[in-house]
Amino acid sequence: MSEDGSAGHIPPFPSDYRGSGILLHVTSLPGPYGIGDFGPEAIRWIDLMHQNGQSWWQVLPLGPTGRGGSPYLPLSSFAINEILVSPDWLIEDGWISPESAQSHIPEGKVDFERVTAFKYELLEEAWVSFQQATPEQQASFQKFCDHHAHWLEDYALFRALKVKYDDADFLTWPQELIDRQPSAIQHAHEELADLVRKYRFFQYLMAEHAGRVRDHARAQGVRIVGDVPIYVSAESSEAWANPSLFMLDEDKRPKFVAGVPPDYFSELGQLWGNPVYNWEAHRRNGFRWFIDRLKSLLEYADAIRLDHFRGFAAAWNVPAEATTAVDGAWVPGPGAELFEAIQTELGSLPYIVEDLGTITKDVYELRDQFDLPGTLVLQFAFDGDPNNFYLPENYKHNAVVYTGTHDNATTRQWYEELPEPARETVWRMLSVEEVPAEDVAWQLIRTAWASDAALAIAPLQDVLNLGGEARMNVPGEADGNWDWRCPGQLLTSPYFGQLKEVTEHSNRVECS
Repeated sequence: MSEDGSAGHIPPFPSDYRGSGILLHVTSLPGPYGIGDFGPEAIRWIDLMHQNGQSWWQVLPLGPTGRGGSPYLPLSSFAINEILVSPDWLIEDGWISPESAQSHIPEGKVDFERVTAFKYELLEEAWVSFQQATPEQQASFQKFCDHHAHWLEDYALFRALKVKYDDADFLTWPQELIDRQPSAIQHAHEELADLVRKYRFFQYLMAEHAGRVRDHARAQGVRIVGDVPIYVSAESSEAWANPSLFMLDEDKRPKFVAGVPPDYFSELGQLWGNPVYNWEAHRRNGFRWFIDRLKSLLEYADAIRLDHFRGFAAAWNVPAEATTAVDGAWVPGPGAELFEAIQTELGSLPYIVEDLGTITKDVYELRDQFDLPGTLVLQFAFDGDPNNFYLPENYKHNAVVYTGTHDNATTRQWYEELPEPARETVWRMLSVEEVPAEDVAWQLIRTAWASDAALAIAPLQDVLNLGGEARMNVPGEADGNWDWRCPGQLLTSPYFGQLKEVTEHSNRVECS
């Protein structure tokens, strides 16, 4: 570990570096509270990774989610989702009683509605307890508020106003609040002062719990890869508090929304609905907001996956009234200017870039200009073309290979759904005999781990050889995503010993 407490060895990867890890969102951890969280189960998960030679834990975005539970539509680019609070640590710190944390939410997939109601009951009790906080606790809270004031004030007021207006989209609020007229904002702060302070306190708790997990991971030599969605939600605190940073009309509604054209995942493209950036406004303030959101995540992570990296070269902007993403247009992004500004501020670029989809030469040039490791997905390798750059023999070292990502089917499901000729292509290109469905995930893990890519990562679903029942997300579908959880008993699976053996054999063990 380096002197500043970070785990070191962040991208770009040295020429002799070899590491491995697992992709698992925090919400997918097991536990008795209906959802994974930043608590003891996260500590046990880190210990399990350490014991089995894994040095990287990749998570999905941590921001508070809106409708549908998608972590890629956060209500804030800075805040941590309050439903990731740990009931165990609230009890340990004296904020709530053990009786309050008795959960009657069934195990299995996350029921976001029930979990949210349950966790906020606990947070409300903690808030009541905080009224008798010691001077030391009050001082710690105030220090947190001061340090994060550049985003926390807007976020806390935004959430307080959401409560006042029954969780309605901010575009339905009184016009003076939509326009953030100074007198209206001051009046709202005065009227909702206690509620604003409460949401600050909730974020203070989240920082405490996420910080414990981060510190334990670093002590165990496990690096956390965070994830920054390229865009924010149209209903986010940022869209309300910083409208000039987005392409909005005079009514604060998006002129264009984000998406991607037709591709592997969808014949009509993907219409995400996020407001797109006004990059000229970002340039005028030195990309301050974008740099700050990266710095915020780096308080809890050692490296960052940059979602939809191609959008920094050029993004697919779709007219807001469109019903599919077919009729969009490529609009230039900030390019090297943004990454030069980040480098000037942070001194390093600890990023893994998600450069999947419709990729053009300028995207690769931008990636390589800053020595940023790209993303390789083994499931994309088997089209019969020996020059397919997802094939291991074609890899660059400064890259991260995945068996699949959170957007893919699990490897077992992917293989089971392939037609027979495509399966035969997989066998031929792997130079193996026919692979039964129950072995294909591990065939791809062994292939990824043996490759020249600096870092190899598999979703936990592939490590555990799970099928379609464990898929995390189907791109382009609004419902039924993000709710998979790992049953606790599977974390004692012999597959972890197998993973350790493969990791040792491929010389990817870092943890001592």
